[in-house]
Amino acid sequence: QVPLVESGGGLVQAGGSLRLSCAASGRTFSSYAMGWFRQAPGKEREFVAAISWSGSSTLYADSVKGRFTISRDNAKNTMYLQMNSLNPEDTAVYYCAATSTGRWTLVYEYDYWGQGTQVTVSS
Repeated sequence: QVPLVESGGGLVQAGGSLRLSCAASGRTFSSYAMGWFRQAPGKEREFVAAISWSGSSTLYADSVKGRFTISRDNAKNTMYLQMNSLNPEDTAVYYCAATSTGRWTLVYEYDYWGQGTQVTVSS
């Protein structure tokens, strides 16, 4: 089990920034690749970004590339998503998740999920 808890969501104006955190408990956090997904009302959950267990490899959705940065600190059992230049299309519930596979963009490849944190971007 890898319990995950997201934080850092909120309301921000277009062009603003937020940093999301995902805290994990347990000693196996560093064994997993981690990802961020988001789900807007009425839409499917979609991949945002992922990072390898060591932090040396990252992957981004085209829609956030150049604006979002994923990182992790295994000593703190925490993963982050720095979100800059936010726009209203980024409004969604953001979820962090852990996977033991290499197919990072697929929702069903993730074993553990957090409860989500709301991000709302006003125009």
